Amino acid sequence: MIQALSLLFLCQLAGEVAVRLTGLTFPGPVLGMGFLFIILLQRGRTGPGLDAVTDTILRNLSLLFVPASVGVIQQAGLIAANWFAISVAVVISTLVTLTVTVWTFRGVARLQERRRAQ
Repeated sequence: MIQALSLLFLCQLAGEVAVRLTGLTFPGPVLGMGFLFIILLQRGRTGPGLDAVTDTILRNLSLLFVPASVGVIQQAGLIAANWFAISVAVVISTLVTLTVTVWTFRGVARLQERRRAQ
């Protein structure tokens, strides 16, 4: 379990370091998650330790929203001043996310159909 937790933290650290070294305006933990994805693709499996750690994190995921909620409350004035821009950004990003999700689903469905046909 310690190895799995260390892997998660090392991937996050690698993402943070890569973002800071390159000057990207991209969240380091998200890049780290991409690194973890690449590692898991190479391994071909997650393993019981990583499964246990991620299950524990997911079971307690609601606790991770507390800091975000506090931030929203602290910035309520700023949010109120920019409510229109925020609303437009949320609507557009939701539509883009739905569109990309549909394209991804259709692509995966086609790949599975091709594999079944072979």
